[in-house]
This record gives sequence, structure tokens and C-alpha cells, in this order.
Amino acid sequence: MRILLIASAVNSLTQRVFAELGEAGHTVAVELALGEESLREAVRRYAPELVLAPMLTTAIPRDVWSAYTCLVVHPGPVGDRGPSSLDWAIHEGAREWGVTVLQADAEMDAGDVWASVPCALPSVGKSDLYRGEIGDAAVEAVLLAVRRLTSGRYLPRPQGGDDRGGTRRTRPYFDQSLRRIDWASDTGETVLRTLRAADSQPGVLDVIAGDEWYLHGGGAEDTLRGRPGEILATRAGAICRATVDGAVWIPELRPRRQKGGPATFKLPATLALGERLPPVPELPAPLRCPGHRRTWTDIRYLEDGPVGFLHFSFPSGAMSTERCARLLSAYRFACSRPTRVLVLGGGRDFFSNGIHLSVIEAAADPAEESWANINAVDDLVEAVLTTIDRLVVAALGGNAAAGGAMLALAADEVWCRSGALLNPHYRLMGLYGSEYWTYTLPRRVGPGQAERLMRRALPVTAAGALGLGLVDRVITCAPGNFGAEAARLAAHIATASPVQRRVEAKKAVRERDEAVKPLAAHRAEELAHMRRSFFDPDAPYHVLRADFVRKRRPRCTPAHLRDAALHVGPRAAAHGQPPAGR
Repeated sequence: MRILLIASAVNSLTQRVFAELGEAGHTVAVELALGEESLREAVRRYAPELVLAPMLTTAIPRDVWSAYTCLVVHPGPVGDRGPSSLDWAIHEGAREWGVTVLQADAEMDAGDVWASVPCALPSVGKSDLYRGEIGDAAVEAVLLAVRRLTSGRYLPRPQGGDDRGGTRRTRPYFDQSLRRIDWASDTGETVLRTLRAADSQPGVLDVIAGDEWYLHGGGAEDTLRGRPGEILATRAGAICRATVDGAVWIPELRPRRQKGGPATFKLPATLALGERLPPVPELPAPLRCPGHRRTWTDIRYLEDGPVGFLHFSFPSGAMSTERCARLLSAYRFACSRPTRVLVLGGGRDFFSNGIHLSVIEAAADPAEESWANINAVDDLVEAVLTTIDRLVVAALGGNAAAGGAMLALAADEVWCRSGALLNPHYRLMGLYGSEYWTYTLPRRVGPGQAERLMRRALPVTAAGALGLGLVDRVITCAPGNFGAEAARLAAHIATASPVQRRVEAKKAVRERDEAVKPLAAHRAEELAHMRRSFFDPDAPYHVLRADFVRKRRPRCTPAHLRDAALHVGPRAAAHGQPPAGR
């Protein structure tokens, strides 16, 4: 089936639906919703059998939905309507939710239902839910709706007030008046729920040191106490603020945009505040934080017999120079422990997306910070590649992109949750790439496929990555169960497989590869390209970085998506064959 995706942004769900449909055998292209006329032109040009909107904040023109079958993905159960469905669900403490695929109609979210899939709603941030439980349910609902449509036998059901059609409820936009934190009366749990409902966007508007800031993200704190609203301490770029019954950690801040001023963006809270940060202590969490502690930390080491677990979870998966240095130190500690298998990651959300573009954008000298950051990531990847005394597993519970994907490929095995998405390329940021990709990517998928992945710059599903050889194992489970599943598998490998023979074999391979071409040579060649992009003020990287960080509206749909028409059937994906172009 020829399917045209229309979306307000090429976010994680749009990418995942694009890749999942393509790998299911459909011919898929994407058009950004940049105006009604551009949508009309895209429909005329592409002549789709189905128009599908995985993430759309504007209405589809009447003349389009009346002439073509147009389906809309709504992140709520049947009967739920409105632009802030997930925000309301988190705000009200819902434990069960769902995703509905419905037909576009004159009234927003009121069309006939083609598919609806329920899902759990654990107590995590909105963006984490969106990439996790909501994303899983959305893909399942989309694939079901498409199967029903292609069958030609299914009749979508109207929304009604009975058990079949759900209870109709339209709720308004969840604006800042509903998100306001009352530090003098809100408990820590209330504050955390408010922060979770706005973690990535739009944030919670608040006042710190007389200035207005959006608060992004939140973590619990079990010991610190103080005057409600007061900043008590810092940790790894986050600030800790007192509540009436405890405290919470806030990892990121974004200044409110001034009238006529440039767009603002999120930064680690301490970096954003700068000199406005009061003199409070830096309280690092112990790397081996006791299991009973309820305190936020972005790096943690655990050990269970012969298996070590180095967990890390950075906001948006961004690894700044400072974060890379701390993670490298933690990795070296993990390697000093008497374990046979070391698992990296294992969390439910992002594994890593590489260098921290926002910190770079905010730097006094972005070129120098870019250079420092890429070298810090390379140091970390090199440490993983040169670990020859144990097996290293990269466990991807969530998405990985660019340098973060290459960090995973440095491990001996890559395990991936079925709902994760990989973007193993750099071209969309105008970069050649580093992190030893010229060594790790071709050794996994072959030189030809490595070149295609880099050139096409398209997302790859977990199943597609397994077929290509990018990953070694796909774990089908709910996002919250991935860590336990990875731990179970790691324990089995450490105790029931010939680990020592595998370690000796990988040491021999590393020595052989080093004799053919040293890792230092790969790094030097990659960094020569990167340095030119970083230090040339006219290089596309600088504009692309600023556009990305400041979320500037694109003028047109990116050509690699508009012209991709990705078409990879299950057989091709399983055998690692390249996707066919249009």
C-alpha cells in the first residue's frame, strides 16, 4: 500500500511508524504539515492509498480527508478528545490508558475508530511514556488499522457512549495555569507528577531567583529538607528544591522567551542558572547507591555475582563533555570489579544520542566545545572497544542515534528492546561522524550496508537492526521490564556459557584488527573530518545545530524523508538487504 505520513514534526513516533510500515512491506513517504496548500500538493504528488497522521497538531483540510482515507493517531482511549490527552492522564494519576486510530472528520478526534489498543501508564515522564508504552500501543494500533483497511472487509465503528464506543470526553489544552507548582503546599509527589506531565515539553513555568524558568524533568529525593521552593544542593548539573515534605531534583531549565527575543532551549540546570545559582553544596550520589535510596542520579553501578550493571540515563540521551567524563570514570571503576559480564545501559528510555548539542550551542566557543565533546565521547568508546578481559553488553531499552548508536556498537553484544529505534548516522547534522564508526559499523553490517545507512540517514527498527546485524538480540517486553530481562540474560551468559573462551577469542580479534589498522588511525581520520566541520564557520553543522536546538520550524520536508518511500519487506529485512528507493 502507498502510504503518506503527514506530521507536525519528525518525532520518535513518526520515525517509528515510518520504519515499521516500510519494513511491513508498504511504500511510505513523509510530508511535514507546514500549511494546507503544501499538504494538498503532497497528496497530489504522491497519490497515496492512505494518508496517516502519527503526530499532528493541526487539522487535515476537508478537501483532503473527504477525497482520501485519512487516519489520525490519538494518544488516548476511545472517546477521549483534545490536544493534551496524555498530560491530563498523568495529571489525574491514570494507571491505564490507550491509543486510538480514527478517521479524520470535521470534528477533531471524533471520527470513526479503526483500531484502539490499551496500555499501562507507569509513573514516569510524559516523553518516556510517549516513546515507550504509548509508542508501542500506537504502532500496534497503526499496523492493525492498516491490515483492516487493506482487507476491504472491516467497517470502522463510530464513537458512542456505550462500552463498544467508549465515553466521549473532550478536554481543553493543558496550559500553564494547570501546571503551576505551589511550593508552599504541594507535596513532593504532587510536584513530581506535575513535572512528569511536562518533562520534555512544554516544561513547568516557575520563578527562580526572580526570573521565569521552565522546569524540565524531575526526580525524587529522600533525605534533604529545607524551606519549600529553596534550592538545597546540586548534583551532576541538576538542582534540588525543597517541598513541604521533602525535596525533588530538577535536571534541566529553560529561560522563558522574551518578547522579540530568540528561542530559548533546555540546559542542565546549574549551567542555565550560572551566576544566579546560590552557593549550595554539590552532593554527588555514590556510584554504588544503595537500593533502598530514593534519590535521583544519572549514573549508577550495580553488581549481581559475576555480572556488573553500569546504568546511565541522561535527559534526551545527550552526553556532554562533563557527562562523558563521569561515565568514563564509572566505566573504569566497573572494569576494576571481578565480573565476567558488564552490561551498559539497561534503562527503559534513551540509551544515548551522542554529543550534547544544546550545551555546545550555549558555549562561549561552540567549535571548541564541539571538539572537546567529540573527543570525550571517543575516549569512552575507545575504553569499551579495548576492554578485553570480560564481555561487554550494550542494553538498549530505548532509542539510540549518531554517536550513541556507535557507543552501543563498541560492545561485544548489543541487545535491543523491540520498541527501540536506531538512527546510526550523522548526515542530518552535517557531520561525518566519529566514535570509531568506520571500524565498528562495517565490521557488523559490511562496508556497503554501512555506506547505505550513513547516506540514507533513515531510522531502523529493532527487528530491522537485527536483520542487518546491527544488534544481536531483540527483547520483546514492556519498557519497564527490559532491565530485568537484560539482567536475567546476562546472568545466564555469565554462568552457563563459555565466557572465558569468548573473551580470549575477542582479544585475538582485537589484536588482529589492530595490526591491520590501529584504532588510533580510525580516530584520526574521523576527527580530521569533524574538525573541519566544527571550526569552519560556514559549515552546515552550525546552522543545522542551531535549528535543531532552538526547534526552528523547517521551511520544507527533509528530502531524505519525502523521497525515501522506504520499502523493505520482512524477507528483505531479515536478510539484511538494502531498502529499495522509489
